[in-house]
Amino acid sequence: MKFIYIILSLFIAFTSLDAQDAPMADCLILEDENSIICKYTHQRVEDEKTVLFQWIEPDGTVSRDRNMTIPPFHGSIYDYRYIKGRTAGVWTFKVIDQNQTFSTNFTIE
Repeated sequence: MKFIYIILSLFIAFTSLDAQDAPMADCLILEDENSIICKYTHQRVEDEKTVLFQWIEPDGTVSRDRNMTIPPFHGSIYDYRYIKGRTAGVWTFKVIDQNQTFSTNFTIE
């Protein structure tokens, strides 16, 4: 479990450099930890903000809709799921931030 926190910290540290640039969604698969970590980065703002995370299965079914609150002055927020039990194929992680949509794809084999 400690290993996942180290990897997650590195993932956040390296991708947080993009927070000053354009908003983006990104995912990291940690097979040895049975985890998928997806992150949304955006420009830091003074106010709390809520975005919608969607995990979309290979057949197009939304398997999780989750409203996520980003605290003031934070440049990113993440969500994770376990790999085991997920359908194999190309998944989509989508973030809806007000009227903008950001997404990324990853493959579960």
